[in-house]
Amino acid sequence: MSLILKPGTSWRELYARCAEIAPEAFHDDRLLNFYGGRWRREGFPSPATSPVDGTTVAGPPRLDAGSARAAVAAAVDDHRVWAEVPLEQRKARVTAALDDLQAHRDLLALLLVWEIGKPWRLATADVDRCVEGVRWYVEEIDPMLDGRAPLSGPVSNIASWNYPMSVLVHAMLVQVLAGNAVIAKAPTDGGVSCLTLATALASRHGLPLTLISGSGGELSPVLVGSPDIGCLSFVGGRGVGGEIVASLVDSDKRHVLEQEGLNCWGIWEFGDWDSLGPQIRKAFDYAKQRCTAYPRYVVQRELFDRFLAVYLPAVRGVAFGHPLAVEHPDDPLPELDFGPLITDAKAKELADVVDEAVRMGGVPLYRGSLADGRFLPGQQTAAYLPPTAILSPPRSSPLHHAEPFGPVDTIVLVDTEAELLSAMNASNGALVATLACDDQATARRLAADLQAFKVGINKPRSRGDRDEVFGGRGASWRGAFVGGALLVHAVTEGPSGERLYGNFPSYSLYPPT
Repeated sequence: MSLILKPGTSWRELYARCAEIAPEAFHDDRLLNFYGGRWRREGFPSPATSPVDGTTVAGPPRLDAGSARAAVAAAVDDHRVWAEVPLEQRKARVTAALDDLQAHRDLLALLLVWEIGKPWRLATADVDRCVEGVRWYVEEIDPMLDGRAPLSGPVSNIASWNYPMSVLVHAMLVQVLAGNAVIAKAPTDGGVSCLTLATALASRHGLPLTLISGSGGELSPVLVGSPDIGCLSFVGGRGVGGEIVASLVDSDKRHVLEQEGLNCWGIWEFGDWDSLGPQIRKAFDYAKQRCTAYPRYVVQRELFDRFLAVYLPAVRGVAFGHPLAVEHPDDPLPELDFGPLITDAKAKELADVVDEAVRMGGVPLYRGSLADGRFLPGQQTAAYLPPTAILSPPRSSPLHHAEPFGPVDTIVLVDTEAELLSAMNASNGALVATLACDDQATARRLAADLQAFKVGINKPRSRGDRDEVFGGRGASWRGAFVGGALLVHAVTEGPSGERLYGNFPSYSLYPPT
């Protein structure tokens, strides 16, 4: 079977469509930054390539710290004006922006395919979740704002690259709806063109948005440390997150810091094997490059043979490859579980970690081959990593205690409930966990001792949408929790002495989950 690139989906064609729709933001030779209500040809465009096949794509136009300070000052001015705009007008403007995003849904999704390697199904879901989620807030926000006011300054958003629309743009529009101006730093590794188009469409309706690019080392001190920032919203890893936490120790600045944890799927006194196979395959969506991915299975030893009989066929059925490769021009885009990892370097780094874990005693249960993927003839495949499973990763390996953020599963065998809980709590806090257990009472008892914000019984948990709250336990989350009314409360001022749900230096307060 020889594959071709789906006609009409090349990067060159997509960028030309963006330049036609938003010429103010997409120049022939570069993207622009946006602050103070206008697009600015400032900063130095960075070279960038698509993880899909190495195609050259538009890179982030990086600003220096001085320009970032000017952008923050402009956002502060925007904030003073916007905070006085009546809610009904804010709702009308956000709704108009959503209509424009919906009208360009497929283009936004195709940009995500090229920039961060999402298969078509997941890329469209990212855009749809953003638009539909914010529409829900437009309908529901009135009681959420009762007795509350905008923050004293704009919200600063620093987010990872994996969910530009359903996490970052969604948060920005809800923050605006709540009466705040917002600043977003475009992720360095991908998504800047999608974010640029979304910002261009939304800003036409008078929304107080700022979108800038730059290195974390140069911009973070401004976007985190400026006293004019009303709230910091961060989504990313524990390394950078830990540095931000340290910088906020002596500050009373509102913050929302979502960090990773090792989300585990425990299997104990379980027998419904027919239901597990499809869940195992679905867990490989987007190559597990998700904060709520499940890369660790903790399995009761005496059930391991039955687990393996289900696991291996499921992992062999995982489909990966070039997200835009088709056999015939009129074919729909392929139904893939994942495409590339975010960069060639990440794929090599994770492959090296796997090889080292095996050398140190880990047992390779399954290692897929690039020959199993769907690729164009002769295309670059450096960013692709086939699905992999390691039994008993050595304690000295990062795979033992950290989230791999790639299509690598680790499996740990246990003999007692105490060992099960210890293995599932290996990362000092997680966002989600699942227990596969036939007896509901046993499952609920064990779930009470898991250090995860959400625990599923015989089904996975996710970030959730609309009124579903989200947070983390332990080191996986710092600051206010989000989701539903909590997202609005996190970016508004409530009554004096209010204690928000979240993990703070002086207390932790958890809502029902």
